[in-house]
This record gives sequence, C-alpha cells and structure tokens, in this order.
Amino acid sequence: MNLGFSFFVGFRYWRTKKANAFASFITLFAVSGIFLGVSALIIVSSVMNGLEGQLKDRILGAVPQLTLVSESGFKDWQAASDKVVLQHSRRIKGIVPSASTQAMLQSTGNIHAAQVLGIYPDLERPISKVINSGDNNAFSQLVAGQYRVVLGRQLAQTLGVSMGDKVRLFSGNGVVYTPLGPVPSQRKFTVAGLFEMGSQVDASVAYVHFEDLQKLMRQNAQTVTHLRAYLTDPFDASAIAPSVVKQFAQLGETVTAKDWRDDFGHLFSAVKMEKNMMSLMLSLIIAVAAFNIVSALVMMVVDKTSDVAVLKTQGLTTPAVMLIFIIQGSLNALLGLLLGSVAGVFVTLNINSITSALGISILGPGQILPVAISSGQIGLIVCGTLMMTLLATLYPAFTAARVQPASALRYE
Repeated sequence: MNLGFSFFVGFRYWRTKKANAFASFITLFAVSGIFLGVSALIIVSSVMNGLEGQLKDRILGAVPQLTLVSESGFKDWQAASDKVVLQHSRRIKGIVPSASTQAMLQSTGNIHAAQVLGIYPDLERPISKVINSGDNNAFSQLVAGQYRVVLGRQLAQTLGVSMGDKVRLFSGNGVVYTPLGPVPSQRKFTVAGLFEMGSQVDASVAYVHFEDLQKLMRQNAQTVTHLRAYLTDPFDASAIAPSVVKQFAQLGETVTAKDWRDDFGHLFSAVKMEKNMMSLMLSLIIAVAAFNIVSALVMMVVDKTSDVAVLKTQGLTTPAVMLIFIIQGSLNALLGLLLGSVAGVFVTLNINSITSALGISILGPGQILPVAISSGQIGLIVCGTLMMTLLATLYPAFTAARVQPASALRYE
C-alpha cells in the first residue's frame, strides 16, 4: 500500500474547497465541536483538579490523615515512629502523638460541638499546615497545665469569643457516673488564638495541648495510645496503612489504622463523581462532533465517487482508498484538537485574569479559581479524541472502498 500517495490525495481532498456547501458547513461544525469540546474539557478538568487539591490542603491538612491506635498504649512510640518514617521517608513526613475527642464548647453566649485535637506543638510545627498557616505564637502558648485552646476562626465567631476569653469544654470521654446520672468531664480553657484554613474545619476543629486533653478525658497524660501520621499525599493513606501496621507489628507494637476517609471520604467521593460527570458531559460534545465528521465524509465520498473509481481502475488497493478518507477526516479532527488544546491551556492559565476583566466572580469577592493542569489528563483527552474521530472515519472510508468502478463510470 502506497502510504505517501494516499496521504497526498487525502490532504488534497482536505484542502480543496467542497463543491457541496452543506458539506463544508458540516465540516466546519465538526471542527468547531471538537475545538469547543476539547478546550472546555481541559478547562473544567483543570479547575476541578485545583478545587480538589485545595480541599485536600485545607481539610486534610487540618484533620488526622492516618491514625495509628494501640489499645494498651505504645511502649516506645518515638523509636518505633522514627524507624517507620525512615522506611517510608518519601510518603510519610512525620508521626506524632495525638489525642482526639468530640466535645461541646460553651461560651457565655453560645454552645457548639467540635472535634478537639490534642497535640505537642513543638513536634507538629515542622510538618503541620495548620500551625504554619495560622498564628504560630498562638500554638506556642499551648503549654501543658495552662489549659489553653486554639480555635478555628469560624468556630470562634459562632461562640462569640476572641483571644483571652474563656470557653468550657465538655468531653464525652471520661464521663463520671453519679447518683444524679452521668456527668461529662469538663474544664475551662483560655482562648490562646485562632487559625484559618478556609474550609469547614474552621467551624469544627479546636487544638489543645496533648497532656491537657488527656487530663480532660481522665486518661494518663504520659500514655500515648494514638499516633498521627502526616503524609506527603493524604490520598495514599489507604495504600500505605497496611505496610505501616505491619512494620509496627515487627517492632513489637500492635496497632490498628484508620484514615481520613471515615470522616471526609463522602466529600471527596462527591467531588470525584462530579468531576467524572462533567468530563462525561463534555466528552459528548466531542462525540457529536465525531458524528458530524461521519456526515461530512459520507458527502465527500458521494462527491468523489468517480475519482475513487478512476483511482481503483489505476490499481489503487482497497486499503489505500480507505486511508485517503481516514486521513481527510483525521486532519479535520487534528485541526480542532490542536486549536482546542492550545485554547484550553491558554484559558486555564489565564482564567482568573479573564474572569476579572469580565467582572465575573465565580467563588465570591476576593476569591480566585484554583487550577491544576495535569499533563496526564491532557494526554488522555488527546488520545481519546483521536480514537473517537478515527473510529468515526472508518464507516465513510469503508463505503468509499466498496465503490465498483464499472458501476460508477457507466454513464461517465
């Protein structure tokens, strides 16, 4: 099969002005559809990636990503943790003691539920995004025995408190049963400062010193039963957990693992489903454009029936005839794909400038759209589009290859 000749004829057919004006319109519509579909798919995918990454930073950066639990308490958590971190240095940033309880926080004007986390600020500072994004001085004031608390900014607004105010913490852990019924453990804490991650954790999380929380829950302040692992990528939690548990077991520590999916898995599942549905809907635009390529090529086959018959009488093989129309349809797809890819990447990189110039605020005043361009996703979009359009050219090409020279040239 002469590939060069087939490409030459297909390229000439593609460049030649169509005799049928309607065929030209259908071709233009097909190229425009691929252009819009590819560019929209790149833009939406990049924005959804950015939103997902922002949620990952703002939510999973503030809540336990991977928690290791020892019911009897760790014998030597520091030595075991150092060895595990060394073994998984690329995936685990650090392991620190952690305590957690669901509590009610009461101020003079309001009461609200929150997750209270007990931490050692000095150990958390090198690896915690919360400490690095908030008031470092506030976390430095979390000293054992001082009973101070750092609140999310929205939680503080709900309670109507500011720095230096008192709040009372009621913990469900450490309940004392009296003749009057169960009495929750409680204690007054002083607000040492606020933090803000820009997500829902600002309204539902508070930090105190590890030993203060242990005492509030009526547990031994020196006993560590929970370790919190900070991961390079929180989405690796489920994959890395079995290996970490196994390594702790080899070091003589019997632990179980739980990760962030127990509390926030539904949120990220919803984001993933929304991203997939948006991609599916935009892919349908490309599919419609591919069907338009079929229509345009069928019209071209009808117009060029005599030419095909002459070429076949000159010895052009059936595969070579098919390749002519496959190349013609593919060039239309490549044109739309190239323009769509360039436009999609350009708009994605400048989307905040464009929306600002148009006076559009999608996330509200002062908010910018996060974007994260994934070369892998763009490659998948390009390959999927090429595959879809290649399949669309097969039927017209096969129709052209079935032309019988004797019948086509009978009245010529």
